[in-house]
Amino acid sequence: MDSTKTVCHLRVNGDAHTCAVTPGTTLLEALRYALALTGSKQGCDKGDCGACTVLIDSHPVLACITLAMACEGREIRTVEGLAAHGRPHPLQDAFDRTGGAQCGFCTPGVLMSAIALLERDPAPTREAIAQALSGNLCRCTGYTKIYEAVELAAKEMRERA
Repeated sequence: MDSTKTVCHLRVNGDAHTCAVTPGTTLLEALRYALALTGSKQGCDKGDCGACTVLIDSHPVLACITLAMACEGREIRTVEGLAAHGRPHPLQDAFDRTGGAQCGFCTPGVLMSAIALLERDPAPTREAIAQALSGNLCRCTGYTKIYEAVELAAKEMRERA
């Protein structure tokens, strides 16, 4: 296995970062271990659970199966990039108010899949929400509270717009 490190330039949450990676370093590993952005969770490491979901160019992507070097020149957004000016994003606030987070392990990935949906569809149906979150596994809530949180955030975001 080639362990030669290469300089990788990543743009994460609007900020430029440089880190050293091997050819096999995943985006999740670069985010968590090179850039200390630990919001994206390391769950299954094979693309099954969605805990590592981030946005790349506004599209949800599983960071555990995406190579860091493939993300150079692209805009990466993690859960750390949702809050603004010290205030949680309306979606984060809705998760808190509805109890949608429960243990919280899946929450960062769910939030990122949900924000991608809300940015392209400000008034999604319950079916559209379920489809958008279908790659994110939650072992605690049974999804009802998660769906309610996304619906609440959508409503409040439309009212603020």
